Amino acid sequence: MTKVVAVGGGHGLAVTLRAALRYADHVTAVVTVADDGGSSGRLRASTGLPAMGDLRRCLTALAGPDDSWGRALERRFHGGELDGHPLGNLVITALAEELGDLTAAVAALAAQLGLRATVLPATDMAVTLIAEADAGPIVGQVAVHSSTGIKRVSLEPRDPPPAAGVVAAIGAADQILIGPGSLFTSVLAALAVPAVRQAVASSSSPRVYVCNLRTQPPETEGYDVAAHVAALREHDVDVDVVLCHPGALPLGAVDARVVELPLARPSSATHDPALLGAALATLIG
Repeated sequence: MTKVVAVGGGHGLAVTLRAALRYADHVTAVVTVADDGGSSGRLRASTGLPAMGDLRRCLTALAGPDDSWGRALERRFHGGELDGHPLGNLVITALAEELGDLTAAVAALAAQLGLRATVLPATDMAVTLIAEADAGPIVGQVAVHSSTGIKRVSLEPRDPPPAAGVVAAIGAADQILIGPGSLFTSVLAALAVPAVRQAVASSSSPRVYVCNLRTQPPETEGYDVAAHVAALREHDVDVDVVLCHPGALPLGAVDARVVELPLARPSSATHDPALLGAALATLIG
């Protein structure tokens, strides 16, 4: 049985999960909960729960575009007190308050969707993303995403416990996928949980970094592939393989094995799950 763990957040992690389902027997997502903007930020402020938006996006990505419940969970309300909230965020919030645990809430919703995958928050604790940047400390995921000169990111509190099952899933994985996605505010935000980072570092299975197709100004303006890999290493995350779409980003002097294969949709700056899945399948074992 092939087990794959994908770490990160946002739209990038959702695409990776769709890709991994094409060749893995079981997929586990380890998802950042540091978002403090939009609907997630409002619900964080009112409930004290960790951010649930990236968790919702992973659940609906795994359900697939033809699943009516998955589509319903992504529908946003317009007008009134619920303006801007996707239904899925409200359902996860209600389940977390009912069950007393975010991980249990996500598992319950995954069961209702009939997923053959596991979605786990990196931590069950509400955390704040902190960046060390040229301009000084930057507090909050939204602020970090809008900043330049970022050197390192961490969380407050600095050592939140990993959610139940996270470390075991990483330890049992046959392949660990990192990215694509916003480098500091999605990928490294998930890896900023020390136990998650340490579990990835100690794994003997191949760690694959799926590089972005373009930079994300201002967060990674001017970055080539080597700069992305160097930022991971600065956070004590070494990867075995860097998977890139030919010509998407300049390579630079990458200190890791680079594999270039077609990954993008035609005439699009987004990864194609079918192409990505086929490429990742060749890197197992």
